[in-house]
Amino acid sequence: MAAERDSHRSASRWRARAASGSTTAASGAHASTEADRARGPERAIDRSKVEVRRSARRSRTVSAYREGDRTVVLIPARMSHAEEQRWVAQMLDKLAAQEKRRVLGDEALQARAAELSGLYLGGRAEPEQVRWVTNQNSRWGSCTPSERTIRLSHRLQGMPEYVVDYVLLHELAHLLVPDHGPRFWALLDAYPRTERARGYLEGVASAARLPHIPGARNT
Repeated sequence: MAAERDSHRSASRWRARAASGSTTAASGAHASTEADRARGPERAIDRSKVEVRRSARRSRTVSAYREGDRTVVLIPARMSHAEEQRWVAQMLDKLAAQEKRRVLGDEALQARAAELSGLYLGGRAEPEQVRWVTNQNSRWGSCTPSERTIRLSHRLQGMPEYVVDYVLLHELAHLLVPDHGPRFWALLDAYPRTERARGYLEGVASAARLPHIPGARNT
């Protein structure tokens, strides 16, 4: 019974760590067995979109994040190839689940637009409609000022929240300034993650030959 209680406590600690931004990799055969049970059957991984970075300074934790259209997985240098494969698959599943939870519906997207307008545009940008569309393959978002409507490409779904916020704010700004001149970029200067979000989208566009961000900024 003592061994069973220890096993339950260990599993509970692992689940708590997996819910955070990084996961601690257990060592030995017990860790491999637990990982196998948690993940189920092996599945194929597209290694061309995954970069594994080993670190001698990383002793136990495993973490992952998106970088453009790639996934970067950080693991301890001592980890075996088999352990690496298991943890890569696990972290890909974890990121996918997190991104799925981040997708907003049209109603929530409209509410977020109002919030962003209030935070960064003084509440002056008031769209009549904000929604996702699946027919925009040459741009990330679009705005029709005359109709006060904004449409975001479904390709943004699952991207980091700050990236979606940037594209949404970009289109909101077009309700106030239709072009990409200095007045337009001055509006976006209020958003602290503008350059970071643009860099993310340009990385995705370059790697996957997706639409580039409209309007080169004049500096």
